Amino acid sequence: MSPLAVIITIIAYFLVLFGVSHLAGGKADNAGFFIGNRSSKWYMVAFAMIGSTISGVTFMSVPGMVDPKAFSYMQMVLGFFVGQLIISFVLIPVFYRMKLFSIYEYLDQRFGMSSYKTGAWFFFISKMLGASVRLFLVCLFLQLLVFGPLNLPFLLNVVVTVALVWLYTYRGGVKTLIWTDSLKTFCLILSVILTIYFIAKSMNLDFSGMIAGIRESDLSRTFFFNDPRESTYFWKHFLAGIFTMIATTGLDQDFMQRNLSCENPRDSQKNIITSGLVQLVINLMFLVLGVLLYLFVDSKGIPRPEKSDELFPMVATQGYLPLIVGVLFIIGLISSAYAAAGSALTALTTSFTVDILGIKNKSEAEIKSNRKKVHISMAVVMGLVIFVFNILNNTSVIDAVYILASYTYGPILGMFAFGILTKKRVRDKFIPFIAVLSPILCFFLQKFTISQWDFHFGYALIIVNAIVTMLGMWLVALPKEQKI
Repeated sequence: MSPLAVIITIIAYFLVLFGVSHLAGGKADNAGFFIGNRSSKWYMVAFAMIGSTISGVTFMSVPGMVDPKAFSYMQMVLGFFVGQLIISFVLIPVFYRMKLFSIYEYLDQRFGMSSYKTGAWFFFISKMLGASVRLFLVCLFLQLLVFGPLNLPFLLNVVVTVALVWLYTYRGGVKTLIWTDSLKTFCLILSVILTIYFIAKSMNLDFSGMIAGIRESDLSRTFFFNDPRESTYFWKHFLAGIFTMIATTGLDQDFMQRNLSCENPRDSQKNIITSGLVQLVINLMFLVLGVLLYLFVDSKGIPRPEKSDELFPMVATQGYLPLIVGVLFIIGLISSAYAAAGSALTALTTSFTVDILGIKNKSEAEIKSNRKKVHISMAVVMGLVIFVFNILNNTSVIDAVYILASYTYGPILGMFAFGILTKKRVRDKFIPFIAVLSPILCFFLQKFTISQWDFHFGYALIIVNAIVTMLGMWLVALPKEQKI
């Protein structure tokens, strides 16, 4: 695709997006920004959540990952759904009963201020790094297709990209995101369905022929029960999926901010379960697309790219298929990337304003002023992080950031689990030390198990991290008769 075609596609998409943002945001107050005034319809939140849970990285990576790992990712997706059931029937009633703006306020009420601040800071670091990496990869793609051919610097690319995210979220926060993410979800689903259709058509496959080709391919193997040491082993993936979903969605201000915008807990539960079922189908579609992409390049004699992440972008934008496929890819990528970045920016603003700066004893006007300053500050920090990634220019840095993000959710999961599963109080001042030590101990534990038994925890390390945190909290628990 030419730079002009990409620019026209992006401009058209954002014109529609800004129109929806303007109509939905209106004159949102602080409650509208933070929790959508608790007036969002559950089916709108459910539909919007699909787009926000699928990032640009997922859009490019999941189709490519079927070559080394086949359909093993579906094992984790099944775990995701079980995790969403736990979120619905365990966490949602607690958060609604406590009428929280930020879910980390729970830690304050349950354990104390140190635990509260620890949870908020762990979320802040993890979300900022994770969101920045996702947007960074999209910036690299735009640099390749647009800014590079036009001899424009990467810094301008970052400024434009982050500014667009800030512009459509600054007015309404969650109140806006529900509607803009619904638009992105529609574009994302449409792009995947139509891309599958055009690829199948190019190989002269009807629906039954496409299904038969996928079923006969070794790339469609789904369940792996053979070797517990392998990263694709079923129980590792399934259990990791459950606890990863609880930690990264149920205990993540980003996603829970929208779930808590429903009118009541029952509607929020319907939203989570419905979106979970639809996400099962969407993730399966991405894996189906991956098999078709590999069948397509092999049938046409096209060399496979060195990196699996490059498969979908290469086939979609390098003229192997009709122009409409490239346009659909751009729309799908932009939809998924900006949905994740926009929701992350709003969640970071909420958490920093409510959890770190605090809103107690402050007027509505003062909270609004702080919130607007934080919102633009979060956008600037995100842009700086993206620019630093580019200067380092090392893909291992990206891997390290993802690993760090998975480590930081472990202590959060452990703190909430300890609070919900036990009635014990703790010596609050020790919690920050426990939360920092837990990932460090898990890092060395993983090194030890690999060196001694070639055993990889893989994604399941988040479970170990949470257990270590809970054990640490147990050690600093107060006797029943002692109060804090």
